[in-house]
Amino acid sequence: MTPFADKVVLITGGTAGIGRATALAFARAGAAVVVAGRRAAEGAAAVAEMETAGGRGRFVRADVAEEADIARLVEDTLKIYGRLDFAFNNAGIHLEHGPITTLTSDVLQRTLAVNVGGVALCLKHQIPALLASGGGVIVNNASILGLRPLPNCAVYNASKAAVISLSRSAALENARAGLRINTVCPAVIETDMTAALRDSSDLRAQLLALHPLGRFGTAEEVAGAVLYLCSPAAAYATGVNLTVDGGYGI
Repeated sequence: MTPFADKVVLITGGTAGIGRATALAFARAGAAVVVAGRRAAEGAAAVAEMETAGGRGRFVRADVAEEADIARLVEDTLKIYGRLDFAFNNAGIHLEHGPITTLTSDVLQRTLAVNVGGVALCLKHQIPALLASGGGVIVNNASILGLRPLPNCAVYNASKAAVISLSRSAALENARAGLRINTVCPAVIETDMTAALRDSSDLRAQLLALHPLGRFGTAEEVAGAVLYLCSPAAAYATGVNLTVDGGYGI
């Protein structure tokens, strides 16, 4: 019996990459998992993968930039499973690559709406559901760039620093109520989101040099960190930024 058996997990951005790997890890550990995303076909594939592994999964379409979608996502999770024990707010975007002087208003607004507003609104609606279920854990996906920024990614860097601050603030507000809130801060992870950077002949060697372990991370390694933060082994950890970065932040 694992600590996640018969528990309910909600994962935003759960249809691909880190979110999907985390959903599969939770499902294998016995949890019922609701994955949220904007693409139904990918959502169905993620659910099928969880079921093939012997787990339970459901897909709910949601755009985290829309508060109505987030509210409905939490409501649907409660309708389906009757409770909520863990949440992993993983949905995020990276739209820019260039100096801040080339930034457009559309990129600024969309990045902040998804990466910051999405996490803030998820916290707003998830916290009451978790408290009604007796407490639990929320993990927000930030980035090592929120702690150690790269040039030409100013708004993305800032958005991930904001996720860390939001998480710590919410952790303070809810610690006495039995709710822990932490972040994971990955460096470059082998997902579709980073493929263009990793495949670039100009950037690959530079990026690898930033990781003392000499390689990029995997989505499964970030999933392992999320499960750890949700587990009883991390029961005394709240407001923590767990770097999963191959030494990038050293």
